[in-house]
Amino acid sequence: QVQLVESGGGLVQAGGSLRLSCAASGSTFRNGMGWFRQAPGKEREFVAAISWSASSTYYADSKKGRFTISRDNAKNTVYLQMNSLKPEDTAVYYCAARSSAGVVTSSRGYDYWGQGTQVTVSS
Repeated sequence: QVQLVESGGGLVQAGGSLRLSCAASGSTFRNGMGWFRQAPGKEREFVAAISWSASSTYYADSKKGRFTISRDNAKNTVYLQMNSLKPEDTAVYYCAARSSAGVVTSSRGYDYWGQGTQVTVSS
C-alpha cells in the first residue's frame, strides 16, 4: 500500500507560480509517479509523470515549458513546479503512484491516489 498526501495548492494570480508537493509513505519502492488534474465539470486529465529513477518524464502538450515534474526519492516526495499559470489551470490536482517503476499517461495505469489539492488561478 502507498499513501499519498498533496500540498502546496492555493490561490494565485495569472502569471504566478506554485509548487505542489506529494509526500508518499508505505510501500514506495520504485514507483512511477504522476500528476493529474480535474476541473469542475471536466474529466480528470494527465499533467505530468516521472519514472522512479527520474530518467523519464512526460508532459501533456499544453503543459510543456510551463510545468516541471521532479522527485526526491530520499524524501519520498514528488514535486510539480507550475509557472506562468493561467485561469484555465484552475483545478484539483492529484498525485498518483504506480506499482511499478515506469510511467504511463493514462490514469488507469496508476494504483494509488492522493486526496487532491485545489489550485485556483485568478485573472
